[in-house]
Amino acid sequence: MKSLRWVLGAVAAAGALIAVGGASPGGQSPAAAPSKALSPADMDTNAQACTDFYQYAVGGWLEKNPIPSDRPRWGSFDELRQRTQDNLRGILERLAADKSAKQGSDEKKLGDFYGACMDEAQVEKLGIKGISPELDRLDDIKNLPGLRAEILRLQQGGANVLFNFGSEEDRKDSSKVIAAALQGGLGLPDRDYYTKTDPKSVELREKYVAHVQKVFELAGEKPEKAAADAKTVMGIETKLAEASQSNVDRRNPDKTYHPTTVAEFSKETPNLGWEVYFTDQKIPVDTPLNVWQPDFFKAADKLLVSEPLADWKTYLRWHTLSAASPYLSKKFVDEDFAFNGKTLAGTPEIQPRWKRCVNATDAAMGMALGRVYVAQYFPPEAKKRMDELVKNLLLALDDDIKTLPWMGDATKKAAAEKIATFDPRIGYPPKWRDYTQLEVSRAYYLRNVAFANRFEWRRDLAKIGKPVDRNDWGMSPPTVNASYNSAKNAITFPAGILQPPFFYPEGDDAINYGAIGGVIGHEITHGFDNSGRKFDAKGNQVDWWTAEDAKAFDERAKCIIDQFNGYYVDTDLHQNGELVQGESIADLGGLTIAYRAYKKSLEGKPAPETIDGLTPDQRFFLSWGRIWASNHRPEFARLMAQTNEHPLGKFRAIGTIVNMPEFAKAFDCGTGSAMVSEKRCQIW
Repeated sequence: MKSLRWVLGAVAAAGALIAVGGASPGGQSPAAAPSKALSPADMDTNAQACTDFYQYAVGGWLEKNPIPSDRPRWGSFDELRQRTQDNLRGILERLAADKSAKQGSDEKKLGDFYGACMDEAQVEKLGIKGISPELDRLDDIKNLPGLRAEILRLQQGGANVLFNFGSEEDRKDSSKVIAAALQGGLGLPDRDYYTKTDPKSVELREKYVAHVQKVFELAGEKPEKAAADAKTVMGIETKLAEASQSNVDRRNPDKTYHPTTVAEFSKETPNLGWEVYFTDQKIPVDTPLNVWQPDFFKAADKLLVSEPLADWKTYLRWHTLSAASPYLSKKFVDEDFAFNGKTLAGTPEIQPRWKRCVNATDAAMGMALGRVYVAQYFPPEAKKRMDELVKNLLLALDDDIKTLPWMGDATKKAAAEKIATFDPRIGYPPKWRDYTQLEVSRAYYLRNVAFANRFEWRRDLAKIGKPVDRNDWGMSPPTVNASYNSAKNAITFPAGILQPPFFYPEGDDAINYGAIGGVIGHEITHGFDNSGRKFDAKGNQVDWWTAEDAKAFDERAKCIIDQFNGYYVDTDLHQNGELVQGESIADLGGLTIAYRAYKKSLEGKPAPETIDGLTPDQRFFLSWGRIWASNHRPEFARLMAQTNEHPLGKFRAIGTIVNMPEFAKAFDCGTGSAMVSEKRCQIW
């Protein structure tokens, strides 16, 4: 089933470089990875850097890289993900063809998982049989305890029903792992899709209801019943959405930390049966529990008894079918893509099967696949150079904070302690995950996915009540992304992102500090953004700022909120400055300290050369612009602007440089230039 599991562990305070949207990476065959330098052909020298830096920096790339028909977006991240995916395909096809692989080994399981996915004929032959037992169980629900039991069973298999549950580090004692309950249960991307009354939102809801009806019909229902059932699903989901917390509030750790006990929470939500829920999963009922959104659970608890049992069975039937659709026969796959790919993201064509199978295998056994990947594609020299870059960025931030005029000595001291305890993770984890208990069959793709989801569910819940494992990674090594975790005060850079145009193993310092240096700085700065700053050096959610310094920070953050509110995605839709402030603070702070670290690295060395007519400082900023090169479909851009905490690529590229005098100096931009902010935003 489609896994919609939350990666917990202080999610509200964790930052990622970019969220992955739409289908798995794909499209055209990737060009060979550049190894040493920026390509002048990626630029548009007819544009002016001081007027439109984004067009100047990547206009040539944008023109040469139209969006592939199976993608909602095509950008630097997608370009690199596809290159990595091609490499993973080679690994998996070799493993799938290997008849000598030892039974029970990771290599055998990887080959069988991929091979079962690629056996489209077998998937077609099985049709909907794989979930027939699940659907029969739903028909047999007789009462509230039976309903709760099936909710748990479906959650374990990866379906997004009613709410999300898992483990997270206790935000007040980050050395311990506790249980966490979060809102969930929606079929559309966010609560606002159910509540907004503009014509586009109304139209999208109508299309969603039609999609639900179509899937019910594919499962054998008559059109009249399918239509009625689709309205029932929409009714329940709308009530859940109305009780849900906004995406802005979900990123505020102060609004998502409500520690309680099972006994106390059961008094407020008796119909959810928390003691049975915990006991059935072998979690001690005296385990501490963080309820991210208490009001949501109170509303859900009432809905369990106010809505007819037959309606809840219809709701669960829908989410069972929806979660399984990508792994069933072609008619289900096509309908799932028609809504989630075409309608929501504007993607014309579905990915080729091999790409979906690579993605699914990485999702199921990412650490096992990553172990094979890094042995082949991540040389020790790359890790060594990254170690040096991270060290220099941390030193630059430490130096910067010491000189901040708006921050007092007490806060500076606490900030220095936090910088000193940063845990950089580069390439791959120090220990590999054990997949011994995961059962994989060459004959049954859907069952493999369900088993992988249950394996991950059990692995996650097994952490509860135990000390935090600081060696546990949330991203697999081939992942093209980076992240910051507040509870562990850890910055992670998987091997997948450590390739051009983000990291040039043989490139000059200017382009490396401008690209991966900015990325490193971005993740480090997440520790001091509007969310991360609320966690101390040990990863505990405590207020270590003086009131005066906190006020000064908020005033500076307001500048960034206002700036991004002014960036329009469409005529009727602008970036939500509140939603994207954390990522935008991290971008600006990250590039600022990356530039300072770069300058520091030049001390005592000969002046760098001009290359391709570009000075080192110009290459630094061009390298930053290059990593944000991206073409978007209008539907996808709207989806991201409404649901994602990351601004679109263009705004990430220019939203930083307009606030940096170093950029204006590098390109000789005078006051009044479009790329020089009239109201400079500055925090770090």
